[in-house]
Amino acid sequence: MAEIKAISVTQLARRIRNLLEIQIGDMWVEGEISNLRKQGSGHWYFSLKDESSQISCAMFGARRRAGNEVIEDGAKVQIFGEASFYEVRGSTQLIVKKAQAVGVGDLQARFEALKKKLDREGLFSQERKRALPSFPKVVGIITSATGAALQDMKNVLSRRAPWLTIVLFPTAVQGRGAERGIARAVQYAGQVGDNSIPQPEVLIVGRGGGSLEDLWNFNEEVVARAIADCPIPVISAVGHEIDFTISDFVADLRAPTPSAAAELVVPDQSELRERLMSLDSRLRRVVEGRLDRLADQLDYCERSIFSQSSERKLQYQLFHFEGLRREFSRAVENSLKDRELLISNYHKNWDRYHPREILRRRDERIEQIQSGFLLACTHALQFQESRLENLSSLLQVLGPGSILKRGFSVTYGADGKIVKSVGEVSSGDELRTQVGDGTIESLVSG
Repeated sequence: MAEIKAISVTQLARRIRNLLEIQIGDMWVEGEISNLRKQGSGHWYFSLKDESSQISCAMFGARRRAGNEVIEDGAKVQIFGEASFYEVRGSTQLIVKKAQAVGVGDLQARFEALKKKLDREGLFSQERKRALPSFPKVVGIITSATGAALQDMKNVLSRRAPWLTIVLFPTAVQGRGAERGIARAVQYAGQVGDNSIPQPEVLIVGRGGGSLEDLWNFNEEVVARAIADCPIPVISAVGHEIDFTISDFVADLRAPTPSAAAELVVPDQSELRERLMSLDSRLRRVVEGRLDRLADQLDYCERSIFSQSSERKLQYQLFHFEGLRREFSRAVENSLKDRELLISNYHKNWDRYHPREILRRRDERIEQIQSGFLLACTHALQFQESRLENLSSLLQVLGPGSILKRGFSVTYGADGKIVKSVGEVSSGDELRTQVGDGTIESLVSG
């Protein structure tokens, strides 16, 4: 009997695993999830089944895998993974790498295709976006009448603008055919001014959050074109902040949530009150400043008329105008002191450079110069008088008269010259000698 060449179970299992991994490899598989088990280690195990078969699946580190949020019992999903054979138990399983809900890929492709189409037509252009009215009185809302989003918007609008009129255009915002109802509501809201319903000045189109399928009606072309054709500004408020729909791109403004749309559409009454108070204060300051300037001009006119004219018959009328001015000034409260000071400074500067004031200052300067000149002359004369007195005293002390009084004498010859030497006289010459108290005449002998 020939010897049978058998392989081990491990070898067989290894061949099966190699065959699966090489021949099949990575693939997309569609089915329904059942028997989901989430382990504490972070690995998820479940079965993927259809009408006649099922296969075990393992999603290692599931929370880090793309699409883990769609992994739930009973969910229809598309799984991308690798077929493998677990040798220890001899079972085939699919090692899951990522997952997505059935139809998501097709919806995303439709979304991108419509987005490109409408963008090429210019429906997303910034040039066609309209500004929202600053203080709307009527706001239209297109959403479900029973949704939480409606209540959120009404609460915000009532708190921020209690005077506002809210017009609801109820429509289904989810499910098959809801996009046609949304489009009809947008078209109707744009032309209700002909009916008994108030014409909205701005329109909010939106709903609360949900899955891509829940929000899909706002990605339909009929809704996008209705918003684009609407004659009044439209705010798109669909889902949460991370959600984007075609209506967001077409609308005049996108709000991250319905509540945010309500905040964007009307100003807050407290902010308006503060702004009005600020404007009132500024207006009062401007009016009071203007009144002060007019009052000063009136005062100046009164002074000019009374100083230049001898007629007094206008005096009573001017007094009457003065009374009216004072009564009107008292009616305006909280005048600004700095404005009054500024005006006063202007008039002071004006008076300072008036020709009359310039002449007055020049006259004062001339008087000052004249006084200084007279004072300088007086001081100079006093100085010369004092010097003359000193010279006179010195002359009295050092002059000939003082010398003669001390016993000296001066002798003059017949020619009137002073005799300085005996050789200058001869016998018979007549001499005249000056002494302290008189003159002595003598004759030279010998």
